[in-house]
Amino acid sequence: MPYPLTIAGLEKSFAGQTVLGPINLDLEAGTITAIIGRSGSGKTTLLRCLGSLEQPSAGTITIGDGKVTASDIGYVFQEPRLMPWLSVAKNAGFGLGHLPKPARDLAVAEALAVVGLPGAGTLLPKQLSGGMAQRVALARALAPRPKLILLDEPFSALDPFTREQMQDHLLHLHGHYGATMVLITHDMDEALALAHRVIVLDGPPGRIIGDFAPALPHPADRTSALFFEWKRRLTALFSHRDLAAELANAL
Repeated sequence: MPYPLTIAGLEKSFAGQTVLGPINLDLEAGTITAIIGRSGSGKTTLLRCLGSLEQPSAGTITIGDGKVTASDIGYVFQEPRLMPWLSVAKNAGFGLGHLPKPARDLAVAEALAVVGLPGAGTLLPKQLSGGMAQRVALARALAPRPKLILLDEPFSALDPFTREQMQDHLLHLHGHYGATMVLITHDMDEALALAHRVIVLDGPPGRIIGDFAPALPHPADRTSALFFEWKRRLTALFSHRDLAAELANAL
């Protein structure tokens, strides 16, 4: 069952300086939301607050009708972060220690099958390609069936061909598990290809300067005129911000 995510008055400060917020967002259950923005706009800080890796200085985050807890979250980082001494199956099942072994084995088998690695359970991470390793990281995040999946530029280290394959594969995973997902990315193409909603941050402090629901199919046709039109809109948003800043500095 997917759950909605609500972010209300979220702020984060370091050493008395506000770096993020206030952020207010209501994300529909079972949707993919992409957060884009330049370096320093607060994207990763926002994701870390959502994932309980940072405590907000103000505001609340709720999933469904309750406060977000660590058990509600599946996290996929830029690097796979697999434990090299554990097999693929044990890496994928790392968050399932609370389950009886039969249930744990079933959840791991399902997750590895869905990410396209049904026969890889006995392999070690050193035997995997970069794309395969990131598939295992996705399986680890999905296997516990969390309420919220957070993805921090999960495909940025992959070559362009593998990256596009993994982007399309993420849509397949989302269709199977149905979790609410929040994706951090620098890549406008990735955001438009994957997300039902695109949130644009700029800063510091990081604040929302754009909120779009592109009318694009999933998977998107990246060569279509509509895709390029949405990319033009996002590019123009940053260009206008740059022009406004230049004019303000000139006065």
